[in-house]
This record gives sequence, structure tokens and C-alpha cells, in this order.
Amino acid sequence: MNKKDTKRKYTIKGLLIVFLIICLSVFIYSAYNIVTWFIENKENKNIQEELKEFIQEEPKVSNEKAKQEEVKYVVDFASLKEKNSDTVAYLKVNNTNIDYVVVKGSDNRYYLTHNLNKKYNKSGWIFADYRDKFDGNDKNVIIYGHNTKDGSMFGTLRRVVEEEWYNNEDNLLIPLVTENETVYYRVFSVYKVDKEDYYIQTEFESDTTYKIFLNKIKSRSIKKFDVPLDENDKILTLSTCTAGGKRRVVLHAKRVDEKINENQDNN
Repeated sequence: MNKKDTKRKYTIKGLLIVFLIICLSVFIYSAYNIVTWFIENKENKNIQEELKEFIQEEPKVSNEKAKQEEVKYVVDFASLKEKNSDTVAYLKVNNTNIDYVVVKGSDNRYYLTHNLNKKYNKSGWIFADYRDKFDGNDKNVIIYGHNTKDGSMFGTLRRVVEEEWYNNEDNLLIPLVTENETVYYRVFSVYKVDKEDYYIQTEFESDTTYKIFLNKIKSRSIKKFDVPLDENDKILTLSTCTAGGKRRVVLHAKRVDEKINENQDNN
């Protein structure tokens, strides 16, 4: 074998070694991500399971204004706040996996990568917009969550833009429980939209500006809901990402009653 052939042989051998190292590195990285996802996912599911003892459902009550029966929820906020002082609410959406304690940080970034126990977690947690005050005066209460593939967090919010979901009357009344009250919101708009800041406004210059805002987000809905709106209404907005973060799945609902229960016994 001449020098040229020998050189070629070692070049090929070197390239094979580099290729194998790259493949091994990719495998190790992928395996690490899979194991990490499994551990973090299991941790969040365990947290959600543990929280069930702090949330109880009482018999249904009739709500004439909402034209629907409601379940009264009793939430032990004192115990929840011992676990995480950022706790502000409990949210449930029928025929989805959304059944979560809601937290609120000092910005809209922290709970994208931290769970209820404030541990780093790629699935994050369900969190409210830091600008909302939860004092009963918020015009637009906004709640976010990741669109996870396994259906946790807001991974099933994508169902709200499907006919089977939004044509089911049982899904259209959404409870939001805070320390001082349980209120219900009736869905008036569901849609997908490119990433933007318009629908996540919390402050408005005037009643006129707010009314324009309400009409705009209502007009976007893929279904026409028979829910009247005016400048005195307060709304709930649920939002998650889709299409690799380029678009958003959005639900808007109008507050349809006043306080059901105030100063809950377990607070």
C-alpha cells in the first residue's frame, strides 16, 4: 500500500470516528432530554394530584343569568399559599385537562420555566398576567400555559377551536375561584391568531377604547356566540401558543355573575 492509499485510509477512518462521536453526542443529548422531560412531567403530575385535597366541589346551583347550572368550588387558599405564596386562583375548563391552581409572578417569564414548587421545569405552570390585580376590578384577566404535547398545562386548550368543543353548551361556562369569590365566565370568542400583544391588553384609555377592543376580539371568533358585550363587562382570556410559537390559541369569556361565595371558610 502506497503512502497515498495509507493517507486516504486514515482520513476515512478519522471521518468515521468523528461521525460516530457526533451520532453518540446526539443520542446522549436526546436521551437526556427524554429522561428530563419524563422526570419533570411526572413531577408536575404529582403536584397536580396533591393539590386535589385542597379543592372540593359542592352540589350544583342554578344561575339564571348564566342560563346554566354551576358547581360551587371550595378552595383552601391558606394551604395553597403555604405551598406557593404566588397562588391567586383556581381554574377549570370542561372537557379539557385544564384543572389547575393558578399562580402569578412579578413578570410573564418566570412560570414559563418553573412549576408550582418554583423548581425549573420546561412545562412551567399555569400563570396569570403579572399586570392583573385580582381585586375584582380587572377588565381583562389573562391566564397563560404551555401547549404541551402530552396534554398537560394548556396542551388541551387547542380543543376550544374544535366544533365538538365549542358546540357543547356544557363547556361554555368557566369557573375562576379566587380567595374572595367564585365567578363564572361565559365563552364569547375562540380563535387562532398570529403572535401579537393586542388581545392581552389589561389597561384601556377609555370606555370607548375598551368597547372597540371587545368588539374586535369578538369578531375574530370562529363561532358566533350569542353573548352581548358592553364597556361595563369584565372578561377572562386564556392563551397558549401553537405552530411552534408563531400563533396563539385564544379563548375569551365574559363574566356573567357576581360573587357566589365570599371569604371562603378555608381561607
